[in-house]
Amino acid sequence: MDVTITPHELSGQVRAVASKSEAHRVLICAAFADAVTDIDCNTTSQDIEATILCLEALGARVASTQRGFRVVPVPRDDAGACLAASGATLDCGESGSTLRFLLPVVAALGCEARLTGHGRLAERPLSPLYEQLVAHGASLSPQGAFPLVVGGALDAAAGTAYTLPGNVSSQFVSGLLMAGAITGTGVEVRVGEPVQSKPYIALTCCALATFGINATVAREQTAEGPQTVWRIAAGTRLVSPGTASVAGDWSNASVWLAAGALGTAGVEVCGLDLKSPQGDRSIMGAIALMGGRVARHGSSVSVVRDSLAGRTINVADCPDLVPALAAAASMASGTTHITGAARLRLKESDRLATVSAAINALGGKAEETQDGLVITGVDKLRGGAVDAANDHRIAMMASVCAAFATGPTTIRGAECVAKSYPGFFDDFAKLGGIVSTKEN
Repeated sequence: MDVTITPHELSGQVRAVASKSEAHRVLICAAFADAVTDIDCNTTSQDIEATILCLEALGARVASTQRGFRVVPVPRDDAGACLAASGATLDCGESGSTLRFLLPVVAALGCEARLTGHGRLAERPLSPLYEQLVAHGASLSPQGAFPLVVGGALDAAAGTAYTLPGNVSSQFVSGLLMAGAITGTGVEVRVGEPVQSKPYIALTCCALATFGINATVAREQTAEGPQTVWRIAAGTRLVSPGTASVAGDWSNASVWLAAGALGTAGVEVCGLDLKSPQGDRSIMGAIALMGGRVARHGSSVSVVRDSLAGRTINVADCPDLVPALAAAASMASGTTHITGAARLRLKESDRLATVSAAINALGGKAEETQDGLVITGVDKLRGGAVDAANDHRIAMMASVCAAFATGPTTIRGAECVAKSYPGFFDDFAKLGGIVSTKEN
């Protein structure tokens, strides 16, 4: 699907969609809890649906409700052991979270499974989680191609301690923590410092706490250097709270807040948790640092342009904010340096390359560095043609930029927004955006 956007300033109010980061975690916990859980979740997306389909393949039952989902957990035997389906095929779609969370879960449960996916998912790295699982007794087919066949089971004799470097995906840590909670074996995950994307691990710990699991965290000095250590005690079980909620998504809200920073009338996003552990909540501080006027009230955040100026921003803990920050930087005065973003090359696209290409295609000035971007602001983007590169965040960023350009913009492959935000262009229109669609 191609969309063409005619310039028109975005302003007004929009409600945040449900956080897919939270939804993945809550759904997985609910699927392996002791009783039915009703989940309040105001929207869904392709990534959320991928996790649901995988959980159903393992034996959970997930039904849509007016408020979200009702999850009937995977059955357990009289001794409390999980009776997950053996030999299931788990289609993770294009969701890296689904794959990286469920791989250690399946290995811990010892149920044979075939994990598959689409797009660039097979290319996205699983090391060193892959090697750690093998060292602990799992049998895995070669990584880098689908299906990824999981056999055997994690061997208790190998222990429940895992060691990872800090410069890899936090999803590996989260997957191991959930696996230890689901099986009741407990787990210890040691991560070398500095730990990147640490707020996402905190998000996992919050989800586990909702289901009665206390994950402790400590900083320890070792012969290899300082480590952050997460532990879950053996013998604990996931206990359904009856109802659980998925908060509004700061990652997707960030593009609207960036739009507010570019416009004179401002944009407000409601339905957000201003105390959320989501790392992308730091968009408020980043926009304020650049000169946008940020106001917080209740569960809403609004941003309006003031004197927007380039700054140096490290995104090691919040890499998904890069497209939104790049949109704001593209029309800010001076130069913005975005650092700590090397892992974005391994997303749905090489996101440093595609963000840069999109801004340059619209008449901006962006260049890649080894771990980030350098963006020199222009007074106005001119519009043009952008390839979304099958990356939802590129399509959303380009749309926001296009609304403030001087000429029309065509975004090719814009249907990829459905990965995290199927209603994106509806909300874009609610804010005054002018968009026409052409099916390919």
